[in-house]
Amino acid sequence: MIRFLQQDNKLIKICFGVIIAAACVSMVIYLVPGLLDNGTTTDASVYATVRTPGTWGKLFGESTPIKMDEVTRLAKQQLEQRHMPDFLLPYAISQAGQAVVQRTILQQEADKLNLQVSDADLLQYLKQTYGQVFFPNGQFIGMDAYTSLLSSHGIAIKDFEDSVKSEIEIGRLQALITGGATVSDAAVRTAYMTQGMKVKFDYAVVSSDDLKKTINPSDAELQTYFQQNAAKYAKAIPETRKIEYVAFDASKLPGGKQAVSDADVQAYYSGHAAQYKTEQQVKTRHILISAKAGSDAQTDSAAKAKAQNVLTQLQTGGNFAELAKKYSEDPGSKDQGGELPLIPTSSLDPAYAKAAMALNPGQTSGLVKSAFGYHIIQTEQKVQAGVKPLAEVKDSIAQVLTQQKQGAAEQQFAQQLATEAQKSGLDKTAEAHGLKAVTTDYLPSTGVIGGLLDSSALLGQAFTSTKGAAPGTASTGDGFALYQVLDVKPAHAPDFAEYKSHVVDDYREQRMPQLLEQATSKLAERAKVLGDLKKAAAEQKIAVKTSDLVGQDGQVTDLGSMSGPGKVAFSLAKGAISGPINAGVNGVVLAVTDKQQPTQDEIAKNLDTTREQLLNTQKEQIFEVFLGTLTKKYQDGGGIKLSKQAEAPTGIPSGL
Repeated sequence: MIRFLQQDNKLIKICFGVIIAAACVSMVIYLVPGLLDNGTTTDASVYATVRTPGTWGKLFGESTPIKMDEVTRLAKQQLEQRHMPDFLLPYAISQAGQAVVQRTILQQEADKLNLQVSDADLLQYLKQTYGQVFFPNGQFIGMDAYTSLLSSHGIAIKDFEDSVKSEIEIGRLQALITGGATVSDAAVRTAYMTQGMKVKFDYAVVSSDDLKKTINPSDAELQTYFQQNAAKYAKAIPETRKIEYVAFDASKLPGGKQAVSDADVQAYYSGHAAQYKTEQQVKTRHILISAKAGSDAQTDSAAKAKAQNVLTQLQTGGNFAELAKKYSEDPGSKDQGGELPLIPTSSLDPAYAKAAMALNPGQTSGLVKSAFGYHIIQTEQKVQAGVKPLAEVKDSIAQVLTQQKQGAAEQQFAQQLATEAQKSGLDKTAEAHGLKAVTTDYLPSTGVIGGLLDSSALLGQAFTSTKGAAPGTASTGDGFALYQVLDVKPAHAPDFAEYKSHVVDDYREQRMPQLLEQATSKLAERAKVLGDLKKAAAEQKIAVKTSDLVGQDGQVTDLGSMSGPGKVAFSLAKGAISGPINAGVNGVVLAVTDKQQPTQDEIAKNLDTTREQLLNTQKEQIFEVFLGTLTKKYQDGGGIKLSKQAEAPTGIPSGL
């Protein structure tokens, strides 16, 4: 074998090289964890990892972990924004996770193209986008205030800045990908011809409420429907519970009302000093001549000259309130003679606040330049920062402490009663303390106990308890109650006779969509045969209404937004009759009576806006295709590795 390898033969050397290379690749595949694994990760803290797809990415690419808590936090925010219930969280996590994965993919692609964002880029972006927040009047608010502001929203500085950098970087990538998008003048004109068109039409409304009245099923039909939908009615009658309770308020407490001493008040006042601090405040009148920050020199000079003219009139005997009504460009105060309420100076422009506080009540300033323009200020009242004296807040503190002590005493007494009742029963415990035990009827969890100010807490807790369990306690709004569940009636199917009215409603609701479609189609077909919507509607005793001249941004009664089902009107010729239109709760058939195209002047006026709209839409479509293709590349190349908990739940609700 050694002699064979020592031979000076190119073919032998090539074969040997191939063998060595194959061995190396095999070793790499064996030694590099997950190289051939496109499955899932078991780390519970990680939702997914993203890396460059393909073998090269597995060998040399950096893997970016996506934390489960980040995805969960985003999902909860989405549910809260959409006012959706918490049980949809698993589905929201699936959608939020997909969004974060795609954002990470875009971030990696942007990094490959060297689109990274520097600290200088970040600073410039923050000045442009968050200038009024972080750089009022062009000056940074300082690291302490910056940190405090972000912390108040639960955001760490690094997380915020990394997120903004990512936003900028992905924006650069999107601009690069969509930079070649164009829209022709002809396309813009055609689009606005449609957007700017207005129509007027007669329309007949097939009312679902009227149709429901025509659905009068027999008892036999209802019985059949009730039996066929047995699963639907299996728990139609909700669970109810019979509860015994003993309620009391502060007047029944052993020892009576809780006393609050002056020492208690003083201790509370000292321990909550920050709560009683008062800000510096000022009440003023002002006359504003607008010249916003960044205005050109000519605009600024003209505003200053106008303000100087008003000041001269004041100095020569002019009435401040009258001049404010005549000249001030502050719409919020000019009609009140320039008067502003007592305002904390921290809420005012710094230059305005400084000038106002430098004046004594009744004095008028010269010209004061702020970010809004030139002011003439008259100070009416000044309140320096300080601390409210104890005498001023003593009564409110005593009230708070009384409520706290009373609440604690009530809770303690309730626990005492619960302990006694566990041994002696509710009736004997109540009698021993001069209280009364009350037994309710069978109540649902959403019911109301008439003898209590607020029975929601008691019922909520009682429905998590079990029959015969040890007595519990609950707040009643004006005291506490001791309660025990005496009996439980599980949720069950109703008898047909007692639930008949509900079955009738359900039967009608089920039949409505088909009946509405049939009635609307019948009207549309008859109107087209007659060539007259009004005649067809009259035959079927359906009222006909007439719209105003409306555009696609308009609303029409019983039809809704013209960008919705009613948009078919814009595609019909004058005199044409539509087919059946499903407008949700109603069916509609319309006949176009007038159409107005936008004028050439309107087209010219809206050309740039329409072009921008079309261009933005085209860019969004281009980027969506790019993102879809890129995501598939990562998926097919093993660049996305999901954790087991990231697997999407089945049956995701539509519209989430």
